[in-house]
Parts: sequence; structure tokens; C-alpha cells
Amino acid sequence: MSNVASPPAPGFDLGRLDPFLRGRLPGLQGEPRIERIAGGQSNPTFFVTFANRRLVLRKKPDGPILPSAHAVDREYRVLTALGATGVPVPRTILYSDDEEIIGTPFYLMERLDGRVVHDNALPGFEPAERRAVYRSMAETLARLHAVDPAAVGLADFGRPANYFSRQIARWTRQWELSKTRDLADIERLIDWLPAHLPPDDTAAIVHGDFRLGNLMLHPAEPRVIGILDWELSTLGHPLADLAHAAMAWHSTPAEFGGLVGLDREALGIPDEAEFLRAYEANGGHGLRLQPFHHAMALFRFAVIFEGIAARAQAGNASADNAALVGRLSARFARRAVEVIEGIVHV
Repeated sequence: MSNVASPPAPGFDLGRLDPFLRGRLPGLQGEPRIERIAGGQSNPTFFVTFANRRLVLRKKPDGPILPSAHAVDREYRVLTALGATGVPVPRTILYSDDEEIIGTPFYLMERLDGRVVHDNALPGFEPAERRAVYRSMAETLARLHAVDPAAVGLADFGRPANYFSRQIARWTRQWELSKTRDLADIERLIDWLPAHLPPDDTAAIVHGDFRLGNLMLHPAEPRVIGILDWELSTLGHPLADLAHAAMAWHSTPAEFGGLVGLDREALGIPDEAEFLRAYEANGGHGLRLQPFHHAMALFRFAVIFEGIAARAQAGNASADNAALVGRLSARFARRAVEVIEGIVHV
């Protein structure tokens, strides 16, 4: 949901969508304009703009997909449930599973007016603004985790019990399916993580990919006004989200835009401890990140990057730089091992 758009994908049938929307949303004026939102979303996303209303449409990808993948109905459900909680999310409008309209199920939400910044260094911001953005980011995540899933109708949105053990098993299987080479650091993590599971089963609504690039900032103020891209949301452990958000302090700018090596004091970017304190002050569950949580987040990212490398090797990766990005698997695995060996103090 960035401000950069590319032409609509071939085959998008505006002739069917336009009358459908006018039938469901009375009062739409002017001819609609559709723009594909550039970025790495696996669920294609479009701006749909009328003379008097600005909308966002997210749909399943075209073609065959796994039955449980790209569940835009789940995205719509969690966004709708959170709409009345104070968690900043776009307001949902409608969901349709009628594939006759644009070829796949889709949903509509209101378009937020703001900024999406993918660079963790926040270029163009003043130091005080950068600190405020990171504080707002931490507070926003804490606000999400404070929502009682049952109170908003999401008690069955996932299986909260044994979340980390299931995640370890999932990403270990994914490693075996996608690995392009042997990595001793990965094998070390596969042994270490299940032997160091935290003894708690705290559950919350988790976003699954909570990071700066998935947040909408106010157009002029240094604060979060929307959490975007809910494809990976479920019920899970809140510290999984927090550790994922904290990975920027465990990677360099060349490693998916991390903060290691930057003059954070001059930039006004808080250190990790300050970011975590801002979260803890608003979180309420009293839990703190341990080396396990950092290592788990880094392990997961390492496997994701290895999957990108595997797709590049097979010639069917979606990003032009997939082969380069795939090399990051070894780097993130090394970062995780540094955490569990105490080389990086957390």
C-alpha cells in the first residue's frame, strides 16, 4: 500500500467490477481509475479511485494456489474485528467471494491518506521525528497485542497453544523443502530452538510481519495511522511479533534494511532497549524478549530467504533481485547463532 503505483495487471476486468461497486456502494461518482500498487505483496493490491471516493482492493492471485494460501477472507475478518478496538487499521467496506467479478475473491477497504516508508533509517525525517515514529510503532504493536481475541470474535482465528513449537516444526520442514545448500548455522538452530522453548503459552492476535514497511504513517506527523498487509495474521505468541519488529537492530542496511552500523544517536533512532521499553510500557502482559525469541525470528527469516533463493534457482521467483536476496539466508542464520552464543547481548 505504498504511494508508488504501476499499471493494472493484465486481465483485470473493470467492466464487471464497476457496476458491482455502484450496486453495493450507492453514490459513487465519475469513472473509476485502477492502479496496481507496487511492492512485494503476494496478494495483488489496487487503488480504486472514483471522483468522490478512494478505495483499496486486495484479491487473491490469479491461477492455481494452495487451498489455505492468500486467504483474503481472513484479512478482511481480522481488519473488520479490529476496526472498533482503537488499533489503527483501514476501515473495511465489503468482501466478495464471487469469482465472476474479477476472477478471484477480493475485499475493499478505505484508502488511508499517509506515508509508507520502507527504509528503517527514515530518510527525510528529523531526529526527533524518527524517535517518535519508533515509539509509535512500539505502542501500536502493544495496542494490538492488548486486544482480547474472544472479545472481538476472533477466539477461533488460530491455534494459540504450542505456538513456538509448531513454528519451529513448520520452518524446519520449509528449510528441508527449499534449501539450496547445507548451512551449519541452520542445523545448529534446528537443534537449539526446540531445546530452549519458553515455558509459556501466552496468546494474542499477531500480525505476522510487523515492521516499518507494513505501517502507514500520518502524512505530516510522526505517528502510525494504519497497520497494513495482514496476510500472515493469526493467534500466536505476542513476542513473535515483537522479535520480528526488533530484527532491524540485528541486521545491517545491506541485510534487508537493518540498523546495525548506522549512527543511530545522530539519526535520532532509539536503541533496541528503548524500543522494547516503549512496547513493554503499553503491552500489559509483562513478558520480555529472550534470546530464544530473537533467534526464532532470525531463523524464520533465514528460511524465508532460502525459499527465495530456491525459487530464483528454479527460475520462477517474482522479484528481479531474488538471487541476491536469497543469499541473506546465511547472514540471518549467522545472526541467530550469534544471539544464542551470546556474541550479541539481548
